[in-house]
Amino acid sequence: MFAYFAALCEITFAESKKYENIMRDVDDMDRKILRLLQQDEGMAVADIAMEAGLSAGACWRRIDRMERDGVIEGRRIEIDYRALGYEVQVFLRVTLDKTMTSAFDEFLRAAREVPEIDDIQTLLGRVDIRMDVRARNLAHYQEIYRDRILSLPHISEIEALMLVSELKNTDWLGV
Repeated sequence: MFAYFAALCEITFAESKKYENIMRDVDDMDRKILRLLQQDEGMAVADIAMEAGLSAGACWRRIDRMERDGVIEGRRIEIDYRALGYEVQVFLRVTLDKTMTSAFDEFLRAAREVPEIDDIQTLLGRVDIRMDVRARNLAHYQEIYRDRILSLPHISEIEALMLVSELKNTDWLGV
C-alpha cells in the first residue's frame, strides 16, 4: 500500500525523511520570517530583520538556509487571469482505468502537456486526479475539453465542476 501511495504522491521514503529533518530545523524565528514573507514576498531583508528583531546578516542567513533546504521554494507574482481574458475556471475530478500499471504515469505525462491545465493533483480515494482548467469562455472550454482533455489516456470517469465564485483563496500557512 505504501508503494502505491508513494507512486501516487511522486515521493520516495528518502524524500519524506528529508522533509522530516527540515521540519526539526525550523524554529520560531524561522516561522516569524516565513509569516512576514507570506504577507509581503517582496519585503527587503533589512525590513524583515527589523520586524523579526534580528540583524540583517542573521536574517539573510536564515532565509538563505530555508531556500537551500527547500522550505522557501521561491517568490512569485499573482496573476489575475480574468484581466488576461480567462473568464472560466473548471475543476476536473478524474478517475483512471488502473488496469494498466503505467496508467498514472502516462496520464500525468500527457496532462502536463495541456497548457490550459493549471494544476494537477493526485488524490487517494474514489477520485485519482484533480485538475484545474482555465478557458477564455464556455466555447473555449468546450474546445479544450473535447480536443485535449477527452484525448488524455486511461480516463475511466470524469466530473467537471465550474467555479462560480471564489470566497477565500490564500496560499499562506499559519506557521
